[in-house]
Amino acid sequence: MAPRIRCRAVAAALLLFAQLVPFAAHAASSAAPARLQISDFSKFVAVSDPQFSPDGNSIVFVVSRRNMTADRTDRELVMYDVVRGTSRTLTYDRRALSMPRFSPTGDRLAFLADSGAKDARDERPQVWVMSFTGGDAKKITSSPTPVEQFAWRPNGKDIAYVAADEPANKKDIENHLDAFEVSDNDFLQTKAPSPSHLWLVATDGGKTRRLTSGTWSLPKVLPPSSPAAPISWSPDGRLLCFTKQEDPHTGRGDQRTVQILNVDAGTIRKLTDRPKFEQYGQFSPDGSKIAYWYPKNGDNSDQNEILVAPSSGGAGWALSRPLDRNVLRDVWMPDGKSILLGAHDGTRTSLWLMPLSGPAQKLALDELNPAWSFWVDCAVGPHGEIAIAGSTPTRPSELYLMTTATQPPKRLTNYNDEIASRSLGRSETVEWENEGFHEDGVLMYPPGYQKGKKYPLVFLIHGGPRAASGLDFNFQGQTFAAKDYLVFEPNYRGSDNLGSAYTHGVWNDAGEGPGRDAMAGLAKVRAMGIVDESKIAICGWSYGGYMTSWLIGHEHIWKTAVAGAPVTNWMDQYNLGDANVMVGYRLNGSPYKNDNLKNFAAQSPITYAPQISTPTLIMCDVGDFRVPIPQAYELYHAIKDQGVTVKFVAYPVGGHFPADPVRAQDVYQRWADWIDEYLKGPAGTATARKSGAPAAAASSSEER
Repeated sequence: MAPRIRCRAVAAALLLFAQLVPFAAHAASSAAPARLQISDFSKFVAVSDPQFSPDGNSIVFVVSRRNMTADRTDRELVMYDVVRGTSRTLTYDRRALSMPRFSPTGDRLAFLADSGAKDARDERPQVWVMSFTGGDAKKITSSPTPVEQFAWRPNGKDIAYVAADEPANKKDIENHLDAFEVSDNDFLQTKAPSPSHLWLVATDGGKTRRLTSGTWSLPKVLPPSSPAAPISWSPDGRLLCFTKQEDPHTGRGDQRTVQILNVDAGTIRKLTDRPKFEQYGQFSPDGSKIAYWYPKNGDNSDQNEILVAPSSGGAGWALSRPLDRNVLRDVWMPDGKSILLGAHDGTRTSLWLMPLSGPAQKLALDELNPAWSFWVDCAVGPHGEIAIAGSTPTRPSELYLMTTATQPPKRLTNYNDEIASRSLGRSETVEWENEGFHEDGVLMYPPGYQKGKKYPLVFLIHGGPRAASGLDFNFQGQTFAAKDYLVFEPNYRGSDNLGSAYTHGVWNDAGEGPGRDAMAGLAKVRAMGIVDESKIAICGWSYGGYMTSWLIGHEHIWKTAVAGAPVTNWMDQYNLGDANVMVGYRLNGSPYKNDNLKNFAAQSPITYAPQISTPTLIMCDVGDFRVPIPQAYELYHAIKDQGVTVKFVAYPVGGHFPADPVRAQDVYQRWADWIDEYLKGPAGTATARKSGAPAAAASSSEER
């Protein structure tokens, strides 16, 4: 499930720069800075995927802006000159732009972009190569399916890439003989997934050579997720490290192992003797070792660790275990003696320099939080420099540089100056104790907060649950704060910011324990004497929608609720979602064994829906593969049949959250309008109806 639905956790949620025009009413005084509005959504710019040139003198990164008129995200590649402190745009008008990567000699840049087909239906990302000596970028692949990722061979003459095979029965499909066998796939699947394999192409656009084949596949991912496990060349260019999945169905994502291909011989060997849970193998700079991802003690419901093994084979050792954090990024340092690690850490996203032997060094990032979406966005240069795409509590996404691991980060870009100049809410960490856990969350105050005054509160719950609320820039939280609301984001067991016991604490306890954690955090904030107790709203998306649905069925202090893409029935998740049977790792196995069906029902919010008395807005995409929309329908009818005010809005698009900017902004606007209706009015004027009246009497305007 997704991270909390805040603008920074959605890939297309931070775009379009506009200059702030200072305005002075009089020479002696000027107007106060404006507060942030949902209409400012289009003004955000996203910075992502920084990459160093081999000499460290340049950084290329992706800049994304929202095009509200065309309802799309426009991306371009920008190169920052570290020596001169200047930048220039490298690409224009290219669609689906991503993954900039310098050649080993630094004279060329490869990237993914649409092929430029005349018919949009024929568009698919391909590998392009741009020379810094001049001339247009050249498309070097002509894959009939989208290129998913690539990597330069160390000799600079070849590129390995990953693409799915065409269906073996393509002609039958064209003749409507297109029935397919269902396996562990989501219920929206309309054809059997094709395996993805490795190919090799010369960088001058020469002949393409297939490197692997079979019914197995390199991993496939659906957003929001970490990117597919990157392929990695050995320094001598003989070997490719990759992740193998036993079949291409998304519900078989546990069946992954790290493999090594001898490119010339065509032979493949496993790194270890494990049957599952391995991925993200990366060669060390000298090729003698491989760092890879593996869950602690082989328990898929526990946090992720970074292991280091000899590239000749063997399981290796858990390098990151002393950190006791769910590590979401590992990058080898140039000397091969340490690895840069990234993970949630309390209410921060932290980076550590982890030697292969010795204690970790946490980097001093000041207020900077590296960007993350199940993947910490940073890069390491040839001399140990570190580039970070990240934000602070009061400034959205920018590019930062640490010249060494001991130097503070320096901001290199100013794309979001206008947003940073607004009157923004102040955020702080709140901590509390509950049931043996030391827990935390983030409390945001309205701009112009007045001590002694009580404010309505928006209880905004992150998704995942393996995610965390932190002190980075929160677009949605700031728009709520701008309306004079307090915003409280609790972390709860299952969150990945406080160690293994906390992350693993959600095992077979999806709602009750996390619910008590969240309520204990709310009690801590209420005890501060700053909350208008009659005006508390609860809301969240994905697992945040699950927690919202759970808590409105168990607690009755809420003025209103918004449940976005809510998990309401674990049976639906097990049978219909993209992870499907892997849900069993969290809920004690299959629901069809050992009387576990009762366990699934006990942890499903729909079981407690008859107890809901809170006016609720439900939102979901009709094509949501992560949290299928039938669960939202179930919640809607369960609340409606109780005679409680409810409204259900569906977006006619695929995905876990609308990817296009127009619909994404509409989600935030509807969310805010619904909460305003209940928190802006006098206490008691907007309440749920639950007095035995028929559902139709609740509110015809809200139940359509």
